[in-house]
Amino acid sequence: MIYLDYAATMPMRPEAVQAMLPYFTERAANAGALHSAGREARRAVDDARAAVARGLNADAAELFWTSGGTEADNWALLGTAQAQKERRHIVVSAIEHHAVLNPAQALARQGYEVTFVAPDREGIIRAEAVEQAVRDDTLLVSVMTANNEVGTLEPVAAIAAAAHAHGALMHTDAVQALGHIPVDVKETGIDLLSFSSHKFGGPKGVGGLYVRRGTRIDPLIRGGAQERGLRSGTENVPGIVGTAAALTAALERMPDEAKRLAALRDRMMKAVLDGCGGVRVNGSLSQRLPGNLHLTFDGIGQDALLMRLDFGGVMASAGSACTSGIRERSHVIRAMGLDGDGQADLRLTLGPDTTGEACEEAVQKILSAVFELRNHH
Repeated sequence: MIYLDYAATMPMRPEAVQAMLPYFTERAANAGALHSAGREARRAVDDARAAVARGLNADAAELFWTSGGTEADNWALLGTAQAQKERRHIVVSAIEHHAVLNPAQALARQGYEVTFVAPDREGIIRAEAVEQAVRDDTLLVSVMTANNEVGTLEPVAAIAAAAHAHGALMHTDAVQALGHIPVDVKETGIDLLSFSSHKFGGPKGVGGLYVRRGTRIDPLIRGGAQERGLRSGTENVPGIVGTAAALTAALERMPDEAKRLAALRDRMMKAVLDGCGGVRVNGSLSQRLPGNLHLTFDGIGQDALLMRLDFGGVMASAGSACTSGIRERSHVIRAMGLDGDGQADLRLTLGPDTTGEACEEAVQKILSAVFELRNHH
């Protein structure tokens, strides 16, 4: 089996598994309990918070645990809208994950005005385009750090500057970026940032929201007083501990790993382009996640390609795992103006266990699948 779907989820890093194990059994106390075991769990949660905050160049007090990226995205949009009623305009990119697009549409139904900014044909959201969309009554601009489908990196620092010039907040969904490329909230001027543990080798069901000190935000989930009263629910201590262990390991290896994955990706890209015609690479070739290769093949069907690869032992996807049951072309490809008939999209995403041999074998299987499907017609 050749696993090339790391953007959907990454197998857990051994460091994360090891760190988590004691917190399922002998250290299973509730972090809200006052006894010594509870205080030990609280310390573990706080230490993990500090470790992840360091990875973002944030203060630990600015980091809140959530159940993952989707909750963090929803909270960033809905929580800031609830916290203030003066500004009624929101700007989001047209290529955001649905965890941002759907809350934005929910706010539109509540009377907010939402402007969707289109990318260029490389999938880049230009700061100038955001500048034209931002107004004096704009509450929030939300543009992802890295696109989850085509891998394009967005100029979030320049976009944040455009937002701040009008007194608007800047949110970025960094779910695909954290642990893979440098992410620095101070350098970029981000006010709110969402991340998800399982994208960098931590457990599923854990993530977080960075909220710059002084940013007004209301809770989305109400109940007890956890997370300083802003996010109720018993803390997932094993998951939180595993998140910090995974991110620490990812950041230690990131410089070398990014080079390694980019080299493998470029070799795969060249081999596919050399090996068959009627194929296009989507997304920016220079501003791109190191382990992402997104291709479109003419003259074949989407499902047929993925199924044939699956039968051949290659695990890949067309785009976001969260929309895999949807029949039409991805909203990202459509927003980039690259939508055509009779085309199949293929997202290949590499990770820590991807080898050169696996990439070569995958390319051969992709080329033969495309050749067979085209000749089948």
